Amino acid sequence: MNKNKRFRGVVEWFSENVPVAQSELEFASPFQLLVAVILSAQCTDKRVNMTTPALFGRFPDAASLAAATPEEVLPYIKSISYPNSKADHLVGMAQRLVSSFGGEVPSDIDNLMSLPGVGRKTASVIASIVYNKPVIAVDTHVFRVAHRLGLSDGKTPDAVQKDLHAGIPVEKRAISHHWLILHGRYVCTARSPRCSACGLRQYCRSGEVFPQ
Repeated sequence: MNKNKRFRGVVEWFSENVPVAQSELEFASPFQLLVAVILSAQCTDKRVNMTTPALFGRFPDAASLAAATPEEVLPYIKSISYPNSKADHLVGMAQRLVSSFGGEVPSDIDNLMSLPGVGRKTASVIASIVYNKPVIAVDTHVFRVAHRLGLSDGKTPDAVQKDLHAGIPVEKRAISHHWLILHGRYVCTARSPRCSACGLRQYCRSGEVFPQ
C-alpha cells in the first residue's frame, strides 16, 4: 500500500468515526493554554488539569505571572514533573509575553518559540488550537502512531511533522493533531496497544509485533 493511499484512508476513517476531537487540557484563554501545554511536558493532561485551577486563580494572566518569582509559582505546580525548571520557564515566558508581545500570546511559530520553555511542539499546539494554523504538533503519541500506520519513517519529530504536513490536507491538519494524539493515548498505546478496538488495523505496520 503506497503512502498516499494510507494517508487518504486514515484521514477518511478519522473523519467518519471521530468527527469531533479536541485538546483534553482545560483552559479559558490562549495564555492559560500556553501555561498548561508547558506544564504537560512529560506529564499527563489529567495531572495538569488537577493543578491549573489554583495556579490560574493566583496568576490568571501574563501580567500577574510576570510579576511573580519562580519561588512563588513553585508551590502551585509541585505535583508536576520537573517543577523547578517549569516554574522558571513559566515566569520567563510571562515576562517575555509582557515585554515583547503586550501580554498577548503570538500566533507566529517563530515568535512562540522565542518564549522560554516553548519548543516547536508547544508552539505548534498553540498555533493549531488557538489560531487554527495548519500545523501538526508531534509528541510521543503522534510520533508512534505515524510510524505504526506507515505515515512516516522520520527519525525526528521535525521529520515526522514534515511528512504529516505533506500527506494530510491543509484543512484537516488542525484536527489531525488531536486525532493522532488521542488515538495514541487511548488505543495505539506504547505498550499493550488495544489492537482489537482499532479501526485502522488495515494500515498498521506493527501486526507482527502486536498480533491480532
